[in-house]
Amino acid sequence: MGNQRITASIIAFGMMCFALPASAHHAFSAEFDATKPIRLEGEITRMEWINPHSWLHIDVTTDEGETQSWMIEAGPAGVLVRRGWNRNSIVVGTPVVVEGYQARDGSNRANGRDVTLPNGERLFAGSTGPGAPPEEGGQ
Repeated sequence: MGNQRITASIIAFGMMCFALPASAHHAFSAEFDATKPIRLEGEITRMEWINPHSWLHIDVTTDEGETQSWMIEAGPAGVLVRRGWNRNSIVVGTPVVVEGYQARDGSNRANGRDVTLPNGERLFAGSTGPGAPPEEGGQ
């Protein structure tokens, strides 16, 4: 009886380990509001090339002169690269325009749809919100 319990515990632990990364991935509507489009103009402060979502960080200056730090959710790193993103296009200090959707909780987070660079090039942020093209490669 003791060996069966140990085996069951090991299997349960293994299943939990595989389930944890999946729980970090969420549906667009769980965190962002498609009825609250947002347009942000700011400078890149950091880019996190991670999975399941990359994050573009920008500082935005409000009309009152206040600086707000925003986190923009984007698609997985591999998807972004296939859509034209690279480490040279996303450089700290680069001014960008980000269009996307506000976080449901009203925080300075958004789901990115398009990022426009100073040269006019538009990059799709690769997230799953409204207007998203299908992701290549089954991602």
